[in-house]
Amino acid sequence: MKKYISLLMIFGFLFLFQSCASQGSLDSKTVDALVNSQELTFNAQRANPMNYDVINVMNSIPNSTSTRILDLNGDYTIVMNKNNLDVVLPYFGRVFNPTFGDTSSNSYRFTSKDFTVNKSQNKKGTWVLRVKPNDVKNVDEIILEIYSSGSAFVSMRSNDRQPITYTGYVSKNVVKQEKEKL
Repeated sequence: MKKYISLLMIFGFLFLFQSCASQGSLDSKTVDALVNSQELTFNAQRANPMNYDVINVMNSIPNSTSTRILDLNGDYTIVMNKNNLDVVLPYFGRVFNPTFGDTSSNSYRFTSKDFTVNKSQNKKGTWVLRVKPNDVKNVDEIILEIYSSGSAFVSMRSNDRQPITYTGYVSKNVVKQEKEKL
């Protein structure tokens, strides 16, 4: 009887972890359809600054750690349409040419209507989208790597700041009417 209980406990834990691991994952055909249509939303879950000095400063804040600060909620996104690129992402790092008094320029918040997208796919099914906004002065390139499970990795390269990366997942664009109801 003890063997059956221990086996049930083991299978229970396996099913628990299986359901946790499958959250937020998409089918590979759905991911391919999203990338080919260029109608997708990247939802950032974590920011990863490249400079370790930034992490040291965050760890020096009393009663907090850098891991809590860098974990993001679902409000930070990159929404890509055929005609529009809307980016709302936080920035943690050094800005080389700051503008004083303008706090909106401290993060990546812009809308681009003139951008180019270069798509490529490797043998394992990972999509790499290189987005170059032409009408934004401080962002040089956005590299979006989308894995077949729907998880994604974004690297932002700017002219006036240190690089930063984000991890998260991609999803279908939310219609504005549905977004307003939420």
